[in-house]
Amino acid sequence: MPSGLDTPQGAAELAESLLPPLGNRWLHTQAVAARAQEASAAVPEEDRDLLVAAAWLHDLGYAPELRDTGFHPIDGARHLESLGAPARLVRLVAHHSGAVYEAEQRGLTAELDVYEREDSPVLDALIYADMTTGPAGQSFDFDRRIDEILERYAPGSEVHNAISKARPYLGPPSIASFAARTTPRTAPIRPTARVGRLTWSAARTATTDHRRP
Repeated sequence: MPSGLDTPQGAAELAESLLPPLGNRWLHTQAVAARAQEASAAVPEEDRDLLVAAAWLHDLGYAPELRDTGFHPIDGARHLESLGAPARLVRLVAHHSGAVYEAEQRGLTAELDVYEREDSPVLDALIYADMTTGPAGQSFDFDRRIDEILERYAPGSEVHNAISKARPYLGPPSIASFAARTTPRTAPIRPTARVGRLTWSAARTATTDHRRP
């Protein structure tokens, strides 16, 4: 088991152990982590590693072997909890990007309520990183990101309904407060640096994953 799950190193190693087979999901995760690193200057210094770790792990629950409820924020949070991850990291993963709205659509409010939601710059920055990164690591502004999710899910579906309801919450302040503090990206992030066992390459070929990023 990776050590230090609330550190970028440990979180990246755990993510790499589960997400690469999911193709675009892995590309999205890497880019969200890089985006969170860009935004980290806007959160207290003592929370910067936690923010990047949460970004690495926010979609961990999509790994097929972790599927329990079928709702990735809860499934990811439960797995992290089983590994003894710090409670705050578990809660950030559970509540990323307006998870409460989709939990309501899925009848999983009670399961999500086990994890207390924090209102903090760290959660705002995590939302910002996720909601300005496309499904294959593209750089999107907030409205484009929301629109592409709505286009992939039929009206009346759980995700479409949840994102429609969450849109006002997800925009301010999480987007506006961090957009001014980071450098815009115009292309998918393809880091070439090594983090532990991780090496990324621009030549990586993605497969399509149509579930919600």
